[in-house]
Amino acid sequence: MQTRSTHSRKLSRNAMLCGAALLAILQSSLMAQAAPADAGQSRSDEISTANQIVVQGQITYRNRSDETEPVLVYDADYFQRFEPLTAGDALKRVPSVTFLSDVIESDGARLRGLEPGYTQILINGEKVPGSNADRSFFLDRIPAELIKQVEIIRSSSARRTGDAVAGTLNIVLRDGYELDGGYIRMGGLRFDDGEVKPSVGLVYGGALGPGRILIGGNIQGRYNPKLKKSLRYGDSPENNADYATDDFDNREDQTDTRDGTDYAFNATYDIDGETTDFELSGYYVRTDRTQDERSFEYNSATAITGPVRTTPVAGNLLTDNAELITIKQESYSLAGKLQQEWSAGKTSLKLSYSRFSDDQVGTEFEVDFDRSTPRFTGDLENVDIVDKELSLGLEHEFSFSDDVALTIGGFAQNKDRDTDIATIRDRYNLTEAARTYDQFGRNPEEFVRTFAAPTFTPGSLSTIEEDRRDAFAEVEGKSGGISWVAGVRYETTDFTVNDLTVAAAQAVQKNDYAFLLPSASVKIEVGSGGRITASAARTNRRPRLDFLSPALLEAELGDNDLQGNPALRPETAWGGDLGYEQRLGRTGVIGVNVFYRKVQDLIELANTGEEGSEGEGTFVLQPQNTGDGEVYGIEFDLSTDLGFLGLPDTGVFGNVSLLNSDITDFAGNRRFNGQSKYVYNAGFIQDIPSAGIALGATYRKQGGAFDRIVGEEITTTYGADLEIFVEKRFSNNLTIRAVGSNLLNGSKDEAFNKFTTIVDQIDRSFDEYELESEKAGPVFQIMARYAF
Repeated sequence: MQTRSTHSRKLSRNAMLCGAALLAILQSSLMAQAAPADAGQSRSDEISTANQIVVQGQITYRNRSDETEPVLVYDADYFQRFEPLTAGDALKRVPSVTFLSDVIESDGARLRGLEPGYTQILINGEKVPGSNADRSFFLDRIPAELIKQVEIIRSSSARRTGDAVAGTLNIVLRDGYELDGGYIRMGGLRFDDGEVKPSVGLVYGGALGPGRILIGGNIQGRYNPKLKKSLRYGDSPENNADYATDDFDNREDQTDTRDGTDYAFNATYDIDGETTDFELSGYYVRTDRTQDERSFEYNSATAITGPVRTTPVAGNLLTDNAELITIKQESYSLAGKLQQEWSAGKTSLKLSYSRFSDDQVGTEFEVDFDRSTPRFTGDLENVDIVDKELSLGLEHEFSFSDDVALTIGGFAQNKDRDTDIATIRDRYNLTEAARTYDQFGRNPEEFVRTFAAPTFTPGSLSTIEEDRRDAFAEVEGKSGGISWVAGVRYETTDFTVNDLTVAAAQAVQKNDYAFLLPSASVKIEVGSGGRITASAARTNRRPRLDFLSPALLEAELGDNDLQGNPALRPETAWGGDLGYEQRLGRTGVIGVNVFYRKVQDLIELANTGEEGSEGEGTFVLQPQNTGDGEVYGIEFDLSTDLGFLGLPDTGVFGNVSLLNSDITDFAGNRRFNGQSKYVYNAGFIQDIPSAGIALGATYRKQGGAFDRIVGEEITTTYGADLEIFVEKRFSNNLTIRAVGSNLLNGSKDEAFNKFTTIVDQIDRSFDEYELESEKAGPVFQIMARYAF
């Protein structure tokens, strides 16, 4: 059962009206642009032929942005030779981006090491919805083949929404004024267990009527086979060490395979006229995926035998668990932009509609042999999350002179999120015959009975409506070698949550808030090819959506209960960036940047003082705005050829980010959860023009991270990542690349300290200590591009 709000139906009607409006705009623009296709194409010099994209005649380095704000720009050519599969894979090579994903996956980007919700993700400059409760968008949803360039915007400005405490990542997709002609991309990937997955893509751009069109499609096989191992140890209340490895409890061996296919399509139609520019764009991404896990728990750290007998034997099977999740995710966006220059200045109008849906069916079946009578447990969960956003932006620029301009504008967005999570559990005892169970020849699924109708647990069925109305003003100017921009943005939000799992009197909760967000940047040209950039801005981070429900979740955090808080307000941050970069030769650049953020009204779990549902020693916890935090660090990056050493066909790349932060929570001081201490990348590309060959390698290492929440503390470390490629170019229209990634058998190691109550956690009285490690093997791919 799925309940949709009136707001959701209005949003769908508004989306249709949006589409009709865009068609009307398109019609008027076509009538206005009666000139031939080549007339008035102000961006015609930017158009590349398909041959130039397919056959790279030179090494591509990091762009040197002319924006006043601190922005790093990386064109697709910077990443292409290593054949990244997704936007997340591409971002592994840029400064200050970390991930806490599973090995060989790059989904939730953590700019400056902070949780994904602190980073604003834009596609073509527009916000996009996602299914994640922290409002983040997973970048593995966007195939790398659709990308024109990636922008890292280190500091905020009044023209963009202020949801960018850590910064902004803008993924710019290809448009009609980038490509003339087309190319096909075909190849395959081979994984460590022998599985082969296809990769096929097509991109075409050309003139159409008074403008230009670009279309692109991509089908990408995705696969990730991982092996996991966990060792668990008990602890006694009198042991105050961080863990006790001499008190072994059990071992878990697990296979975890992610298998799926991504389908992607994007298209743009652009008209650049003398006074009128128009763009209609859209993209669609679909993921079909299964996550198949099989886990065996044993009572020995090394041995393997069957189920526990009357007299336990070292290596006996304790539990057999089989979990399968089928996932279907779809996201699409339609956007229209119209820009008109007239006597009073330049006016821009933007309309966009985005939708993300996440449908999952998960089953988990387990046979527990560690009891007098074996027991079967079956769980079924149906997840249906739909997130929609309709946005309208209007701005006007007044030019007071060639060097000074004022821009004023507004932004309106209606967001609607529907959450529908239904679950059911079946449990019963098995016969004594189950003790002869062979875990490698049988599966817990054979004990499944027909499930009853799913039910809704607290917080699992709700609608959220969030309407924001913003206004901004920004002035920018230039004088000699100094350019500057300063502005202010006023953001207002009306929020309503309707939780259908709580009593009617508490089901509907409303909240509203408003913030004034000033920002300023200055760029000073110094010496020969040097520049200094300084920026300051106030930003915010909106509350997690799953914290806003009024529902009470019993024993959600260890034995403690979690009470939602619809009255939560966004976190806010004052911050600054100070950087210097120097041009090296014709193409190179080296830069250093320091940053600082003072985060206020942190959303942390607080103890309400009420006794929890599990009785004495447990509490009801609630997310509240409490306390402050600091984030700071330094970032270096280098991108240049070695022409000064007589090696013009050798390019080197590197970046290092040292990251730190400080928070005081219920148990003392810590860093922001999940923030790595450092991340660095180093690589090179060697081109051999006479032979039409190029080769290169990159090496990446991410520092350890620590998380602390009520009931659990996690220390995470990663192994290093090595990638290499070899490229052969044929004539001017065919390139073949061989790429090896994860060549060091990437690993992720986690140490878990687990506690039953807050008092136990503060007193260091452990419930369990767990060591978990997951590994994946190398991935090899052969990819060919042919221009036509």
